[in-house]
Amino acid sequence: MKLQELLDICDQISPFETQESWDNSGLIAGDKNAQITQIVLALEADGAVIDSLQKGSALIAHHPPIFSPIKRLDFSEYPANLIREIIMKRASLIAMHTNFDKSHLNQFIARKVLLWREFTSEGFACFHETKYAFSEIVELVRTAFGGVRSVVEPRKRESYRVALCCGSGGAMIGEIDCDIVITGDLKYHDAIKARSLGIGAIDAGHYETERFFGEAMRLALKEKGIDAIIAPSQNPFSDGIR
Repeated sequence: MKLQELLDICDQISPFETQESWDNSGLIAGDKNAQITQIVLALEADGAVIDSLQKGSALIAHHPPIFSPIKRLDFSEYPANLIREIIMKRASLIAMHTNFDKSHLNQFIARKVLLWREFTSEGFACFHETKYAFSEIVELVRTAFGGVRSVVEPRKRESYRVALCCGSGGAMIGEIDCDIVITGDLKYHDAIKARSLGIGAIDAGHYETERFFGEAMRLALKEKGIDAIIAPSQNPFSDGIR
């Protein structure tokens, strides 16, 4: 398979034109006419993942390492250091970011991780109605994602409309119709806004809510008759100095 064929399949799975205006999904590095030796999936195109690639691999990452235009290629700087390694391995890099969030990732997490049997999807978010108490919802999230970083309690209701927005969805508070938001990277001012609106928020972590990208993308490719390898992803944060 040539890289162009894989790009076309990725576009069929989740059209690149649906990405946000600030995003950089699509081909980041590579020769469209090159033959692919294997397809590797990863949350990040980090050094460890790139080191593990065999020559001619196509790496599909969730986060693009390049967002803003690059004015110079200083290989001691990020992300030029990573792009250099990809080129030296004659590998290629494709990003499936906000387009894939909208079309697949949130739905995969809602169904496979949170085990929501019924939910609706609109834009970035998936919505689920529940009569669980807020404390019970927090514990369900803690179990599903392996922890909870912080919470903002909602106005008490008999039932809640819960929104899932993986990654950094704090900015959506007040912009979408829900009583509780499950997301990552909840900022202080997001929490102040949520509290003032009576909206609950659960921060389960950016990495923790998006680490399922490889599984979701592999399933989407499998439906197209294509196999892929999932590379281990690593949380860039540690637990701190012990």
